[in-house]
Amino acid sequence: QVQLVESGGGLVQAGGSLRLSCATSGRVFSIHTMGWYRQAPGKQRELVAHILRGGTTTYADYVKGRFTISGDNAKNTVYLQMNSLKPEDTGVYYCAADISPVVGHRSYYWGQGTQVTVSS
Repeated sequence: QVQLVESGGGLVQAGGSLRLSCATSGRVFSIHTMGWYRQAPGKQRELVAHILRGGTTTYADYVKGRFTISGDNAKNTVYLQMNSLKPEDTGVYYCAADISPVVGHRSYYWGQGTQVTVSS
């Protein structure tokens, strides 16, 4: 069974940096896309950044120039480098991936989430 495991969240002061990691475990035939979403208290979950297997990236406007998503295809891992963090970046960050565990099957998987808190 495919699982996504996030790590790297925590408490940081405004202006600081954090690096999130998301590792994939279980049977994986192919990973099509990986991405990071966040959910702030009282708000809906929203896309932060997204990366295709070939390396094409997409960012939400509010993180452009501050966050960088990258992937390691050999390790089936995706990273989110977050710099110049702001209090409004606070929330639970979720990793998500579009994966084919076996040929002919394809599903969207979610991690359990990791808390990021930015103090002012």
